[in-house]
Amino acid sequence: MRPIPEDDRLDSSLALMREGYGFIRSRCERLESPVFRTRLLLQDTLCLSGTEAARLFYDESRFVRAHAAPRLLKKTLFGVGGVQGLDGEAHRRRKALFLAVLDEAQVAALVAIARRHWLRAIEQWSDGRRIVLLEAVQLILTRAVCEWAAVPLAADEAQARCQQLAAMIDGAGGVAARHWQARRARREAEAWAASLIEAVRSGRLAVDSTCALARVASYTELDGDRLPDGIAAVELLNLLRPTVAVARFILYAALELHERPEWHERLRQDEGMIEPFAQEVRRLYAFFPFVAARVRDDFEWNGFAFPKGTRVLLDLFGTNRDARTWTSPDRFDPERFLDWNGDPYSLVTQGGADARQQHRCPGERLAIELLKDGLRILTREMSYRVPPQDLRLDPGRMPAEPPSRLVLDRVERCAGSEPAR
Repeated sequence: MRPIPEDDRLDSSLALMREGYGFIRSRCERLESPVFRTRLLLQDTLCLSGTEAARLFYDESRFVRAHAAPRLLKKTLFGVGGVQGLDGEAHRRRKALFLAVLDEAQVAALVAIARRHWLRAIEQWSDGRRIVLLEAVQLILTRAVCEWAAVPLAADEAQARCQQLAAMIDGAGGVAARHWQARRARREAEAWAASLIEAVRSGRLAVDSTCALARVASYTELDGDRLPDGIAAVELLNLLRPTVAVARFILYAALELHERPEWHERLRQDEGMIEPFAQEVRRLYAFFPFVAARVRDDFEWNGFAFPKGTRVLLDLFGTNRDARTWTSPDRFDPERFLDWNGDPYSLVTQGGADARQQHRCPGERLAIELLKDGLRILTREMSYRVPPQDLRLDPGRMPAEPPSRLVLDRVERCAGSEPAR
């Protein structure tokens, strides 16, 4: 048995907050090891990076998700009692709900609704106003996903709900004001979602039985019981919030289009490059740097001992940029996806392995399709100018965003573009 290399700090929490995305990757490179030991929030933690490490991490005989996510994330991003913290058959059954709600037809329907809201927004933006792209797209996706899910949303309510969903995402990796704003947003959003669940169950709100809201409200666990209103609310938000989060992928894609105008023209003309470009954006821009699990029972891997109960973090950012898997891993190169083998452990922005059985995000295909259509809209349906602004990304800010959140002006519909409906 060989010793696991250790980070040279008593506690690395402040270093993690300062370094952000590159925290695990940089130490694995310095220590020349795919695993190292550190302390985070005063807790012993093993950190893993790389494709083979991801393959290990998604072995359910080795790891569990129960009690793995830090409390800070449960109180902001995930909620308490949601699918992310389940294991085994309980997880597979709950996951099946999401897979059914997000099947191919439902994904196509939601993308079509989002496109309609995009086109309406472009008509409004053409009056000469400046827009902040991240905020504008978050609002588009909030309206779209609520319409798709049959969640009633009054015209004067959309902005407030959008801000709640966005705050949960933005504050999950923050401290101080950002964190507390996210916690308040989650409390308010869960109360709203729970009221919708209760209204459907009591018959006060009539919705189609096939819509997402109705399916969450009627879902039953292994014991045949429906979820408590509060947990059903968490799962409803697990459909709404990640959809709004796709606005960040669209932001990152727009930044790449701005930095590489040749790609703007290429995507306008070449439909075959839309998905490779989208995948490369997802590879380079994971929302958060890692995911957590705990060791199920003592085991050994590559000569390293993994003690039962230890928290383990998988480096999403570093695995997506693993030089053993990706050529020139820090270079933006969509063409690498023209012949990608689809290995589910090398591109792990939304988790690894098989979404049907394990903890890969069931909404990944939705995220890809919304991003692809966002690229079509940015390159074919609208023209715009990017005025001078600070577009640098701070690697210590999680999730990353430029200070301006990307301001656009002189927005116009492209000649011959699809009319708003």
